[in-house]
Amino acid sequence: MPSAGRALPDVGLVVAARQGDQRALDDVVAASLPLVYNIVGRALRGHADVDDVVQETLVRVIRHLPALNDPAAYRSWLVAIAIRQVRDWEQRRRVALNRDAGLDAIHNVPDPASDFAGMTILRLGLTDQRREVAEATRWLDPDDQELLSLWWLEETGEITRNEVADALSLSPGHVAVRIHRMKEQIQSARGVVRALRARPGCPDLEAVIADWDGTPSPLWRKRLARHVRDCAFCGRLGSTLLPIDRLLAGLPMLPLPAGLSAHFPGAAVPAGAQAATAGHTAGQSPPGGAPTDGGGGPSAADLAVSRPRGLLPSLAAGVAAAVLAITTAVVILPEDPPAPSWASPPSAAPTAVASPSGAPSPSARQSSKAPVAPAVSSARKGVGVWNFAGASQALANSKAGWYYTWGTRHPGISTPRGVTFVPMIRGAENVTAAELARAKAAGPDLLTFNEPDLPEQANMTVEQALDLWPQLMATGSRLGSPAVAWGGPDPQGWLDRFMTGAQARGHRVDFITLHWFGADFTSATAVDQLRQYLQAVHQRYRKPIWLTEFALIRFDGGRQQFPSQEQQAAFLTAATAMLGRLSYVQRYAWFGLPATDQDRSGLFSDGTQATVIGRAFQAAR
Repeated sequence: MPSAGRALPDVGLVVAARQGDQRALDDVVAASLPLVYNIVGRALRGHADVDDVVQETLVRVIRHLPALNDPAAYRSWLVAIAIRQVRDWEQRRRVALNRDAGLDAIHNVPDPASDFAGMTILRLGLTDQRREVAEATRWLDPDDQELLSLWWLEETGEITRNEVADALSLSPGHVAVRIHRMKEQIQSARGVVRALRARPGCPDLEAVIADWDGTPSPLWRKRLARHVRDCAFCGRLGSTLLPIDRLLAGLPMLPLPAGLSAHFPGAAVPAGAQAATAGHTAGQSPPGGAPTDGGGGPSAADLAVSRPRGLLPSLAAGVAAAVLAITTAVVILPEDPPAPSWASPPSAAPTAVASPSGAPSPSARQSSKAPVAPAVSSARKGVGVWNFAGASQALANSKAGWYYTWGTRHPGISTPRGVTFVPMIRGAENVTAAELARAKAAGPDLLTFNEPDLPEQANMTVEQALDLWPQLMATGSRLGSPAVAWGGPDPQGWLDRFMTGAQARGHRVDFITLHWFGADFTSATAVDQLRQYLQAVHQRYRKPIWLTEFALIRFDGGRQQFPSQEQQAAFLTAATAMLGRLSYVQRYAWFGLPATDQDRSGLFSDGTQATVIGRAFQAAR
């Protein structure tokens, strides 16, 4: 096993930092960042607050370093601080959940772009059994995630067993018992991962997972592991598993995200990880991640006395001021997280702008200059857009990663930097040479036939859609299925007959496109209904899914009924969190961007005025 602590500063540097050397303090913090990021990120399972907790850990390092008695114990001290911040975060989250019972979903939103198992696989280039180990960690009990973060670093040679024990305030013997139990859980989960990936798979296993939503959990680990243990077919798959310790030994730490490393030019890059991070700069996306903000940050003094949300700033300037602030001022950091941004009252009342429901409409002319957009929070997150006053700026402010307009063009709407426009061939009348050429030029993906099962929308028969399909395939684009209004998984429903006909004719369909509108305004019930619908469609067609329209809207005799803004926002938050856990849901789009008297599920009343729902969308991943 490599010697522990290979990326951390030496004792001399720590001593110099304790004595007020500005460059030394900068170097100490930068060198500590990769270890802190790996501990916190894995312990929090990629929660959206990872950056906040990393920042709070380094705040305390800067603040309390002058009081460190033994510079040689810096690494143990650093690990203990990181674990304490993880536990404090868990405590604050529990308090917030109890306090905001009606808004609980907002506090427990995992960040799909920060899934540590997925990032470990992608950014370290893991293959075969190492990949299986990373995937298996998703199935652990929540209480073991903190232990996992330390044990993984022990196995990769970054910290020692004694440092793990010190951080957890346990004896080495007690730590050994807990690690042994956790490794048994990972080992059983490896068998589950291998059985689920086997092709051809076990027919009996298919029956066992019929009701599974695809999200790894301890309960399903136990159920599936029981089947693997008792099944002759699945049991044989695990006969060649190598010991976990051998697989992890010598692995580098997970490289820093591009945004973090850009703000810390001196941050240590783990050995062997240079290839994984090559080419990533501020403002670019790591594999599977969201674009990052390449902007500047506050000074070290600001970092030491505040808790701004977002990426850590560079400490190259202002370290002396930070040390002075730390040693001369008593600063109390807030212990509770801020209230959800969407829960605060809007700054102005929504402005009514007339537009039809469910289809794009003309409106005021927009500037052709692309607006400056805030950082896109997720490439998966999209929105349906029809033109209204301020549409371009509203799209930029929404933090959506993609959008569509029910057509092949977006007249009057400027595409923000980092955002993708996806074209659509809306109906049979749009299958023309000009429209198909524009669709091909717009990008690699193409949405097709909007609600062909409704007379007021595309209004097409299955045979008509199948006859036109070869012209869509000729574009070379990735094709989404026609987006039915309902009945996606129904035997002999419109979509089922189309997919059966496409298979018989040899037509290519790359992903399933769906719409879903919930009539039950109870958030938990609606989210569960949406999940069940998506699961049923995926089990029937076994293809990726794009959910291109969804919201809570009750259609009653041609009239639309909407929940309150707060109910819709709570549903949006909980639903997007659920969608982030479904690996087969590649993209989703809210219905829709403009908020008017007619479109009360909308996100923005003008270019800058986000509704309560809009603020929930901005926070969603």
